[in-house]
Amino acid sequence: MGALKAGTAAPLFALQGMEGNTSSLSEALERGPVLIAFFKVSCPTCQYTFPFLERLFQQFRASGIQLWAISQDDARNSQSYAREFGVTFPILIDDYPYEASHAYGIKYVPTLFLIAPSGTIEFMGDGFAKADLLCIQRWFATHFNASPPPLFLPNERVPEFRPG
Repeated sequence: MGALKAGTAAPLFALQGMEGNTSSLSEALERGPVLIAFFKVSCPTCQYTFPFLERLFQQFRASGIQLWAISQDDARNSQSYAREFGVTFPILIDDYPYEASHAYGIKYVPTLFLIAPSGTIEFMGDGFAKADLLCIQRWFATHFNASPPPLFLPNERVPEFRPG
């Protein structure tokens, strides 16, 4: 089984955050769409991707974007990762036996899922793909009726794709 595809129902989960609070996908979807990003702290492609996810988060923060990172590592290592890569959006911990990761069919990290308030997966992508992040940015711009600045800056040399 591979990762779940767009158009399928997103499995519901509740995971603890790094500070010990529990976040429930069903409760979050009542407030709007949720972008989730599965990752491991040792993954170089995750390390490359997360600063762009942080930029996306900051672009739509005032609009109420819900972006959750789901770590396959412990809270201590995830906190260090957040500090090192400037992550300010919530990081939830998917401890062994990685029930949320298995429910979503995660084979590679990072893997992103954009979930509509209806609970349907609108978008899925794995690895780093410039086009995927631009698609997600456009989706949120439409949803929030916003005009964000460019996600990738003109002076940045950003590859089209990096596998996870």
